[in-house]
Amino acid sequence: MPEPQEPYSDGGAIAATGAGGTMDLATDEGETLEKTPGGPLGTGPAEKPRSLWSDAWRDLRTNPIFIISGLIILFLVIISIWPSLITSQSPLACDLAKAQQGSQPGHPFGFNGQGCDVYTRTVYGARTSVTVGVCATLGVALIGSVLGGLAGFYGGGWDGLVSRVADIFFGIPVVLGGLVFLSVVTSSTVWPVIGFMVLLGWPQLSRIARGSVITAKQNDYVQAARALGASNSRMLLRHIAPNAVAPVIVVATIALGTYISLEATLSFLGVGLKPPSVSWGIDISSASPYIRNAPHMLLWPAGALAITVLAFIMLGDAVRDALDPKLR
Repeated sequence: MPEPQEPYSDGGAIAATGAGGTMDLATDEGETLEKTPGGPLGTGPAEKPRSLWSDAWRDLRTNPIFIISGLIILFLVIISIWPSLITSQSPLACDLAKAQQGSQPGHPFGFNGQGCDVYTRTVYGARTSVTVGVCATLGVALIGSVLGGLAGFYGGGWDGLVSRVADIFFGIPVVLGGLVFLSVVTSSTVWPVIGFMVLLGWPQLSRIARGSVITAKQNDYVQAARALGASNSRMLLRHIAPNAVAPVIVVATIALGTYISLEATLSFLGVGLKPPSVSWGIDISSASPYIRNAPHMLLWPAGALAITVLAFIMLGDAVRDALDPKLR
């Protein structure tokens, strides 16, 4: 007669009988899998899928170019809103007896040709540059994205109309257009300059937005939403726009520095901002005849302009690298 089988000694995982042993083993295996993190494969808890924006922010936080340019821009924004934090003088307070004098206690940048403090005017000039750059960029991005996005999504006659109008504005030289357009404007505020930049700047963003939307609407998830009966507005706002806006943000960020330099160029030529407005372009224009006798009058506003434009361009390059999956 065969000898009776003894049960396993590992806590009763399998009973003495075959049928019962199979059921007990299945039960214990189920308990073991339930205790294993992440499910049957034991791979740990499922991680939330990362999006393009989360990956981009993770890369930007460790990018020294983004950190340095971001700190410079943050400083410019703060002194643009509250210039009294670092200067207590007025940019329009001048003393002709101190004209073209160099650095003195309390006046580290010296005085310009009218005896105004160069340091104070450089600080207040940041407000003009940041205001022009930010407002012009927002206007260009809004108009260009809407027109270009609709043209790329609907196509047909609307696409042809927007493209031909954009071609007309592409044919207008920026500086020459500014000389003609702003020479007839008598206002000394920043709004005519901003309006001119928006008028000639939106075609570039519309081309970027159009191409990005055309690429995005060919993806499978958009076709699936269309097959499920999603409306055009839902597909455009929920599926296409979030995935097509990255190139627009990159180009707009880089263009912001271009608009700041364009404002300084137009003010230097005498058709942008006009006195008593405070602008780096105005100060550079007034200091250029005295560059040999009083170079400090030109050095500080020109240096502030160069650093500001460079900071925005560096920021745009960092954002471009983070948002472009091909560069990872």
